[in-house]
Amino acid sequence: MLFGRTPVLPTPEQALKGRPEPTFTVPDRHTVLGNPLLGPYPEHLETADFALGCFWGAERKFWQTPGVWTTLVGYQGGHTPNPTYEEACSGLTGHTEAVRVVFDPSQVTYESLLKLFWESHNPTQGFRQGNDVGTQYRSAIYTHSPAQAAAAASSRDAYQKVLTGSGYGTITTEILPAEGRPFYPAEAYHQQYLDKNPAGYCGIGGTGVSCPIGVARAEG
Repeated sequence: MLFGRTPVLPTPEQALKGRPEPTFTVPDRHTVLGNPLLGPYPEHLETADFALGCFWGAERKFWQTPGVWTTLVGYQGGHTPNPTYEEACSGLTGHTEAVRVVFDPSQVTYESLLKLFWESHNPTQGFRQGNDVGTQYRSAIYTHSPAQAAAAASSRDAYQKVLTGSGYGTITTEILPAEGRPFYPAEAYHQQYLDKNPAGYCGIGGTGVSCPIGVARAEG
């Protein structure tokens, strides 16, 4: 079932068992922004977690956003503790490729990050983004507060209306609490990959449909 042509999420019983500690270390600092990758972060900052396909290009979208303090890529939403990249790509961990965005809410709003998230990929494709097929490429938002959860759901509903009007199907993005869904940082070579490899693969591409949420606050 797990290796068929149609990707299927594994159950906790089917998932790889993983390990209590990671098998690799994560670099101390962001190669572009210069700030630490791992927390604890300064108290005035907030954290957002997004999955929108291959995390190489997705991370670059966010680190290029003014007000973002640091970004890192990892695996989230699955069952296997401390997975490796190869394990996540096998489809046997249940994780999606995610980007953790640490931002200053006085400089960039969560709503404007949601707008960037929706417009940077096609959230109607299920277990794929373009030619990238697999459960690890699914669209997801993992929220860190009730306010984030409400904003994410509202933005989904608003974007669904304009997508439907443009001929797209139903949004498949999962919106779930980050609590209970640990973010496991990816290997060092994945962090800021497109800064280290400017001509590297970037599978990120949106629908071309503008998302009508967060605009007033983002421009105000």
